[in-house]
Order: sequence, then C-alpha cells, then structure tokens
Amino acid sequence: MIYMYKIGIMGDKDTIMVFKTLGVDTFPVEDEKESRSLLRRLARDNYGIIYITEPLAEKIMDLISEYEDSMTPAIILIPTNQGSLGIGIKHINDSVEKAIGVNILLGEEADKN
Repeated sequence: MIYMYKIGIMGDKDTIMVFKTLGVDTFPVEDEKESRSLLRRLARDNYGIIYITEPLAEKIMDLISEYEDSMTPAIILIPTNQGSLGIGIKHINDSVEKAIGVNILLGEEADKN
C-alpha cells in the first residue's frame, strides 16, 4: 500500500496564501487555541509536512515539541513575509545537534562562541 502524505501550511493569511498556488493546503490562523487544535488535526489527517510561520510557532512551541520524535508530521518553521524571528533556523540547528551530537550547521557561528 502506498501512503500519500499531504503538505499543509498554517499562519497569517498574507504569508501563506502564495503557497496555495503550489498546491499546498493553506490554513490561515493566528489564534493560539485554534492553532493548537489545527496542528493536532493536521497531524491526525495524514499531513506529512506541516509548515508553520515563526510567530505562530512561537505561541505553540510546547505542542510542536511533542512531534519532534515522530517520523510524521515533519514540522518546519518558516519566516513570514515580514522577515524572520530566527526561531526556524534555531529549531533546525537544535534538531541537527540532537541527531548527531554536534551542530555541523553553525560553521563560523560556532567559532564566535
């Protein structure tokens, strides 16, 4: 049996609607309570990749961390059209460090610390 996973994005409408043209299911949401409910639903409904804008993710990081050890969904934090808060790249760096024991992505940043 072949499993077909869906791709979804949740966040502010101005940022996510462009993804609709790429065939990504878009879920405009900014409210924390609604975001928590939506993330749980998407995880249950066969979404293999869920993109979440950084400002929204910042509100629900505790819930996002519950999915870190799961194969699916992969939750990827992205900046908004207003710019990055830096938490998306920090999340990736933390995941890499957790997986291999050292953060190979920091490069010159590690040398500065």
